[in-house]
Amino acid sequence: MNKEQDFFYYLKKTTLLYVEDDDSTREELEFFLQNKVNKLFVAKNGQEGLDTFEKNRPDLIITDIQMPIMNGIQMIKKIKEIDPNVPIVIITAFNDTDYLFEAIKLKVTNYLTKPLNLFSLSETLATIAKNINLVKENKEIYNTLKQYKDIVDERSIISKATKDGIITYVNEPFEKISGYKKEEILGKSHNIVSHPNMDKTIFIDMWKKIKIEKKSWQGRVKNLSKNGNEYFVDLIIKPILDLDGNIQEFISLANDITDLELSKNYFENMTQKSELNLNETIRVVNAYKEAIDESNIILRVDLDKNIIYANEAFYNISLYSKNELLNKPYSMFGDYKQIDEMFNGKIWKGKLSYQNKNNQEFTLNVTIFPLKNDEGKVIEYMQISHDITEIKNLYEELEETQREIIYKLGEIGETRSSETGNHVKRVAEYSKLFAQKINLNNDDINRLFMASPMHDIGKIGIPDAILNKAGKLTQEEWEIMKTHTQIGYEILKNSKRETLKTAGIVSYTHHEKWDGTGYPLGLKEKEIHIFGRITAIADVFDALSSERVYKKAWSLEKIYEYFNDEKGKYFDPELIDVFFNNLDEFLAIRDKYKDIYEI
Repeated sequence: MNKEQDFFYYLKKTTLLYVEDDDSTREELEFFLQNKVNKLFVAKNGQEGLDTFEKNRPDLIITDIQMPIMNGIQMIKKIKEIDPNVPIVIITAFNDTDYLFEAIKLKVTNYLTKPLNLFSLSETLATIAKNINLVKENKEIYNTLKQYKDIVDERSIISKATKDGIITYVNEPFEKISGYKKEEILGKSHNIVSHPNMDKTIFIDMWKKIKIEKKSWQGRVKNLSKNGNEYFVDLIIKPILDLDGNIQEFISLANDITDLELSKNYFENMTQKSELNLNETIRVVNAYKEAIDESNIILRVDLDKNIIYANEAFYNISLYSKNELLNKPYSMFGDYKQIDEMFNGKIWKGKLSYQNKNNQEFTLNVTIFPLKNDEGKVIEYMQISHDITEIKNLYEELEETQREIIYKLGEIGETRSSETGNHVKRVAEYSKLFAQKINLNNDDINRLFMASPMHDIGKIGIPDAILNKAGKLTQEEWEIMKTHTQIGYEILKNSKRETLKTAGIVSYTHHEKWDGTGYPLGLKEKEIHIFGRITAIADVFDALSSERVYKKAWSLEKIYEYFNDEKGKYFDPELIDVFFNNLDEFLAIRDKYKDIYEI
């Protein structure tokens, strides 16, 4: 994106107030700006500018200093009392030095000298407009993320406890299902709601998993409410660890499955009552069947794994008719690798995603029960399910929102220089592909994918005069520029979040070179973290293959020649081989996330 395109793209989203008393200057600049911003407000003096700001609250202000009625400095003081963060650019003459120093004390964003250079004005406005829009977008994303978290908090039963098991937080659904108020339960252990008939070995296994192995535990638990009613929850407990791997607290998230468990227990009890006569047993079983059909999503599957029954709830969610579903193989919904495990004569529990008739995905929390005859042989299977599509989609949206926040954080670093719009996304995708091709584990692949967009976050600490200098940097300027790797590392290194710690590693090492001539530490070969070696190639490939303000994109032939020349010098030679062996996939990413600009 060149500077002129940059100017148009961001300013078209921005409202601007221009204050100038000189008629000819004002008319000239008004003509230049009027079609380039979302909305332009014009004022002839400071008082008129203040009134216009109070009424319209523009995103950005450009103002002269010396004006009648109220000068620019007086206007800025009053505007800063209303909104101390609004960006203001002042236009000053060389003899306005005293005014300029006073304006700087008021924290104006930038200044330009008369006569105005429209190219310099464009550069200044483009940078400010970028930051304004990124701040707006980040606020929207954080607001959305908070709402998503609120939704999870409303729908799930959540609690927190210390490493010794003392409850420190419960949400409203926890209070509702347990019958206890927060003040009655905080400071106590979860024993307050534990059912006395629960198998104690379950809690031993739970404690071993979360306390000793420091891993998540998932299972079904029977509890007792304050008023003596038993209830069942499908529970996940996760230990939260500090940087040294010590447990800080436990967080649990649960869903109410009381109806499902009571239905199952009732069925087992009723079918075992031999004293009931046959007619009464049939009546009770039929009544149970009707009740369970109404409250659950049911399938019955024969020993050949063919569907022999579905209730109305399953027809509704799958959109299939009875004729389209019955006697069809269970595998029609997907090639499930664990299908033999699901129907192996034992109870199976899990979450499965299906495709309905319109190829839309829905997800069920599934329990499969083997039904047996008097001799204990399995005669068929009953699948009882609950629809968790909405919850699954919510978690995916949360994850996508977090990824978008990471991209925006990465763009904050890039937007102060001249990087292209989708640069951070392409670097993330290239890095993920590299990590997959060299068989890093899934956790490392995901961490690098999330963290690599922030490789240049440290540029927020580099002065604009150096970061956007059109010509070659002096040696002193270059030494300052190189500190962006250290700045990014210092910002992120102490984070308790794995993604941000990984981003610190990437920032610190992505300018190291295989032969030891890189910076900031002069590391060589495998002394350089694999995340840094990968991001280095991803970043350079995108920089060379993308257009910049200061250059055209290189041809592929020229890029290939450069990478061959730098193999074993700048870049890890094994990773360069991976790049060339999978070139089509890298080019597909480049084309998929190609920048599209508004003119």
